[in-house]
Amino acid sequence: MELEKLREVIAGVLSVDPNEITLETTFLEDLGADSLDVYQIIMGIEDAFEIEIPADKVEQISTVGEAVMLIKDSRE
Repeated sequence: MELEKLREVIAGVLSVDPNEITLETTFLEDLGADSLDVYQIIMGIEDAFEIEIPADKVEQISTVGEAVMLIKDSRE
């Protein structure tokens, strides 16, 4: 469930096909996101999942899978 919703957020910010986003997809290398894109994705995640992601955790996210784990951890 998290992955599907996260795909929608990422696709909305980066205008990419959500079906091309996998757990192994990297934000910078695979999707070509810059720091502003990543900020917008994080804001979208916080809104979509009703969570708050600490800034120090954001810096540790490089793949979609890592973002999914962070979402799951934040919801517990």
